[in-house]
Amino acid sequence: MAHAEAVNSPIAPSGGPAARYGTLLFLALMTVGLGYMGVSLVSDLSGVDTRSVLPFVLLGVALLIALGFEFVNGFHDTANAVATVIYTHSLPANIAVVWSGLCNFAGVLFSTGAVAFGIVSLLPVELILQVGSDAGFAMVFALLIAAILWNLGTWYLGLPSSSSHTLIGSIIGVGLMNQLMASAGTATSGVDWGQATKIGWSLVLSPLVGFLCSAALLVLMRTLIKDKTLFTAPEGKKAPPSWIRGLLVLTCSGVSFAHGSNDGQKGMGLIMLILIGTVPTAYALNRAVTVTETPAYMATFDRAGDVLSHYVKDTPADPRAAVEEFVRTRTLTDSTMGGVHDLTASIADQIRAYGSVAQVPQESVRNVRNDMYLSAEALRLIQKKGNPAIDAADQPALKELLGRYDHATRFIPTWVKVGVAIALGLGTMVGWKRIVVTVGEKIGKEHLTYGQGASAELVAMATIGAADAFGLPVSTTHVLSSGVAGTMAANGSGLQWSTVRNMAMAWVLTLPASIALAGGLFWLFRHVF
Repeated sequence: MAHAEAVNSPIAPSGGPAARYGTLLFLALMTVGLGYMGVSLVSDLSGVDTRSVLPFVLLGVALLIALGFEFVNGFHDTANAVATVIYTHSLPANIAVVWSGLCNFAGVLFSTGAVAFGIVSLLPVELILQVGSDAGFAMVFALLIAAILWNLGTWYLGLPSSSSHTLIGSIIGVGLMNQLMASAGTATSGVDWGQATKIGWSLVLSPLVGFLCSAALLVLMRTLIKDKTLFTAPEGKKAPPSWIRGLLVLTCSGVSFAHGSNDGQKGMGLIMLILIGTVPTAYALNRAVTVTETPAYMATFDRAGDVLSHYVKDTPADPRAAVEEFVRTRTLTDSTMGGVHDLTASIADQIRAYGSVAQVPQESVRNVRNDMYLSAEALRLIQKKGNPAIDAADQPALKELLGRYDHATRFIPTWVKVGVAIALGLGTMVGWKRIVVTVGEKIGKEHLTYGQGASAELVAMATIGAADAFGLPVSTTHVLSSGVAGTMAANGSGLQWSTVRNMAMAWVLTLPASIALAGGLFWLFRHVF
């Protein structure tokens, strides 16, 4: 494809009435979505008792930055999903981009939230517990602005860099700087390196999976499918046969949907931190947990309390402090299980006294939410470490308790999903060309064939979907661009090593650069706020 210049560029604006109708449809959805967001936000905040406008100003600024991250993510990452259908002439560029935006929109709306809270769990515990403080705002602003700056820089250079990679680096940078800035002798949790390692492996292995599986799938297709049209480059701007075109459009749709479902959740998790920090009375606890569910909640707490009592060695004077120390240091002491037991009992007593989670008064919401968060994190650590060893007969009760905690604290309002979906979909439709040109013209030395496009897209769709099911963030950029490279290698087309080197350099530099950016911004904001 050195020489894709010899082929007429397929990214010139085109599409006619279909593209215009698609754009109008998306704009209509965006208008309805923005109206729904506004009405929902006003409704949620109507019961908030505050004597200052500052929380609302901070909320507005933070939401704009968080949605800005998803907007940049849209035109940076999602461009990979449309590159193959555009360069195989399966869809005109404008139609492909609008369709991908709609699929991203749908992917966000149907996402589970597992990835969102997997990302949030990387953050230092003390910053999450104090998310409404100056330190909490410094954390959110630092990691979001650092991620946006790096994404914009790599997008400007046309490099397929990963938004997931960037955001995780930013979170690590904030955690490390938080540790460095802590006073001598102060226990800080820093970065959850176990979770970071788990996510890091998913980011490291996913490009290898993309490269190898796409290459293997192309070889398999060449063996099983006798129609040579699938393995030849498009002639001029001629569309492929209908069955090939359908396959490529289907895979593009799947990758776009999976990208929305996986990447969209990162913004959701951060927006929930922002909401909890600025207006905790409205968002720290799930107000959908009503009086009718309270008896089931109480029964769960009672069963879990009985189970936890089997493992108590010592009863601490301050249960919350004992649990917080365990979560920060990961070191079990004689008072840890007693602290978890008493903290759990305290949460149950408060909910029983108030009547339900939904009826917790404004002045107590943050404390109840933080107690739930601490108790849940302690239980997860105990399960992960296997210390103390929980009897098999006791484990279901603790698992049920974790489910209750998650239902009460790990929720995402529908309007948040709609906002992220709009930002991601709109971003897809605005700034896609730079990355598309790199993927479509600068990875291989020959024009992308139909089979290569289908192989790369199928593998990317399956990989991202599997990662979403396991609650792991992966990079659409890395999986798909490495998949295209794998098909070029398998096809004997040759690679443009200058592009591959630049992509590898961006991949290598993303983590240290985002760590340094976020750490520096966190230090700056801690001195400003």
